[in-house]
Amino acid sequence: MTKKFKVYLSLFLSMVLLFTSFVQNVYADDLYVNAVSAIALDCDTKLVLYQKNAYTPIEIASTTKIITALVAIKSGDLNKKITISKKAATIRGSEIGLKEGEVITLRELLYGLLLRSGNDAAIAIAEGISGSVDEFLKLMNEYALEVGLLNSHFESPHGLDSSKHYSTAYDLALITAKAKEIKFFNDIVGSKDISATENNFSRSYHNINKILYLLPNSTGVKTGFTGKAGKCLVTSVKIHGRDVIIVTLNCTPRWKETEKINNYVDKNYKYNKIIGKGNVLGSFNIKNGVSKVEMISKRDIIVPVKNNQKIEVKIKKPLYEASAPVRCGENIGRADIYADNKLLFTEALVSKQAVYKKNNFKINFEKIKNLIVKY
Repeated sequence: MTKKFKVYLSLFLSMVLLFTSFVQNVYADDLYVNAVSAIALDCDTKLVLYQKNAYTPIEIASTTKIITALVAIKSGDLNKKITISKKAATIRGSEIGLKEGEVITLRELLYGLLLRSGNDAAIAIAEGISGSVDEFLKLMNEYALEVGLLNSHFESPHGLDSSKHYSTAYDLALITAKAKEIKFFNDIVGSKDISATENNFSRSYHNINKILYLLPNSTGVKTGFTGKAGKCLVTSVKIHGRDVIIVTLNCTPRWKETEKINNYVDKNYKYNKIIGKGNVLGSFNIKNGVSKVEMISKRDIIVPVKNNQKIEVKIKKPLYEASAPVRCGENIGRADIYADNKLLFTEALVSKQAVYKKNNFKINFEKIKNLIVKY
């Protein structure tokens, strides 16, 4: 593991411990899913709503192209023109028909990658951004650690079977939740047909992802299939107005099982606003501060709650004695949300306002006053 990898890993784990949600696994005895691995993940809170073998490394086929696209969007210029190499033009498997010597923009290649699952587009993107596939793979694996994919490793930008190319349903759900933050990604995976003339592309593209046609609340994302991986599907859906990621891996009836998980979440969960943005949740004294500090959340905390779960909120103040000055928006506590006495979610709380330090005269005066009162 390189020094850079260790830095990413350390930063990620620190963020998990300080600010982010704690995942509560759900084992749904009343739901059987005909897949080797599956998960439903709430996009915002990263809470697991359903899972089956979701943390087991497994082949993932062309769902790999989700992270390929993210790295390309993050690292490349969408208007860059890329010359298609012989290696890209002759790659086996699904393709968009690229020819050696053709010049295509990165923007168009991303449509070909995600709508048609073009392996040729994947190679062209890797070479166009990094100069070679091997160099692009370094970016992919570094980015995977950076965003918290701790059980994934990538040996290609397309996902054809290879010995050390794998991920998990949980990691794929996490990376898709990350991708959903990017409008351009959503625009691609939510499209059914893209016209060549309207977009100044070399080709028109029809989305091969049938879930967009079968599930009315679906908004994408990516299919996959190889001999070892079987049929795979990563799907984003809107449930009660919220984004949920559903992943089914090595799942022959992937359309049907995705719909089954979608219906399970829709039926068994509701979204409750537990904490309102800016509401004061507690206060405490600050050493040498001119006033108390008030704790608030920077956002509305809306969590998926399973039917009949009892929800409880516990506000945690710092274990140490905080000293002035305190900046407005500084992390000063946390809210722990429990479901049936099990920790469901944790959110950092911040100071509502700045608390300034008393001047030295006032500090010394109060010390003397306290001594007089004491004796």
